Amino acid sequence: MPRPERPKQTAPRPRQVPDRGFAPESVAPSSAHPAEQPTHAPGVGATAPIPTPSLEERAWHRNIRELEHRLLGAERTLTYREMAQRMGVSTRSARKLWRALGFPNLDEDVKAFTEADAEALAQMVHLVGEGHLNQETAISLTRSVGQMTDRMVVWQIEALVEDKIANQEYSDAEARSHVFDTLPKLIDPLHQLLGYAWRRQLSAALQRLTVRVESGLASLDRGRDPAELEQSRDDAPLPLARAVGFADLVSYTSLSRQMSERTLAHMVQRFESRCAEIISIGGGRLVKTVGDEVLYNAETPEAGAEIALALSETIAADDVLPEARVSVVWGRVLSRMGDIYGPTVNLAARLTSLADPGTILVDASTAEALELSQDYLLVPQPPRLVRGFGEVSPSLLLRARTGGIALDHA
Repeated sequence: MPRPERPKQTAPRPRQVPDRGFAPESVAPSSAHPAEQPTHAPGVGATAPIPTPSLEERAWHRNIRELEHRLLGAERTLTYREMAQRMGVSTRSARKLWRALGFPNLDEDVKAFTEADAEALAQMVHLVGEGHLNQETAISLTRSVGQMTDRMVVWQIEALVEDKIANQEYSDAEARSHVFDTLPKLIDPLHQLLGYAWRRQLSAALQRLTVRVESGLASLDRGRDPAELEQSRDDAPLPLARAVGFADLVSYTSLSRQMSERTLAHMVQRFESRCAEIISIGGGRLVKTVGDEVLYNAETPEAGAEIALALSETIAADDVLPEARVSVVWGRVLSRMGDIYGPTVNLAARLTSLADPGTILVDASTAEALELSQDYLLVPQPPRLVRGFGEVSPSLLLRARTGGIALDHA
């Protein structure tokens, strides 16, 4: 006897979800038909349940969002294209400026930008449009802000973490959590200090630019033959006369392998802070620090020599720091992107590697510029072959009489 036919059941049609990596908000996974949910045997390919955030974790995330809104000044509501439209440029140009600030590229449809982002970057667009800058210079200026502020905020956060570890005996993880609680009280004071310091530094740079350039060039020309001077002025491609100095800690690599994280951090911070203080008081400029090495410049041979002597003497007298090799060379440099370049810089670096621990080396031209002063004693050393310079005749730089940079040890 034939079986009765069962009524046909139509299976639900799967809903089409755009292939974008994540489902859009209108098609959340929890709203899918039960028949679409994959079933797994217990423990075989099953997805672990997502843990429910605790009240403490929810409060933490809420505080982070509130702090971000305070820092950014608005919600993230714009995509690349929308930000570019507000700036009046192409998406490509907006992306260039964003990258110049030091941030990575993002997907086109991600709402990652705020109205404040568009307003800030539009300032550079307006400067180009009004003819004050070309595009390349605008990108360079933007990059200068991005690189300096990136290093600055990392420095500040790590300093706050170290303070919590040293003074309140937190672990590293605990210290970072407590730094988050401290930051809201510091944002406005640090923001105000940043704006003030930028204006003060710009004023100092203008003084160097307009007042001291001629005196620096005159110092470079001392003791040189007039015919040689005329030839050098015609051929010299590098415009700035500067004393360039290096200070390099001895045996830093081997010592760092034997130290704990906190001991190494303390040594590096002490080295950088001592060098920064001496260079600043001596009227120089700290160009950069790279772990165990510091690069500075000054506007006269004497200022460069005084800084070199103070660095060597201070580091030698510090029980925390190993000895240092120091060099200083007077010559012309090119200043770009906050750094300095040229043969003078390269020669100073080479002389540092040749110096014995606790000593200062200068080249023959720098020794000639300094020997007219009674404050210094120049001791000629055997000629050395220096890569890229051939035979060089260095001299030891010593202090001839008491004095020098007065440091505040309080």
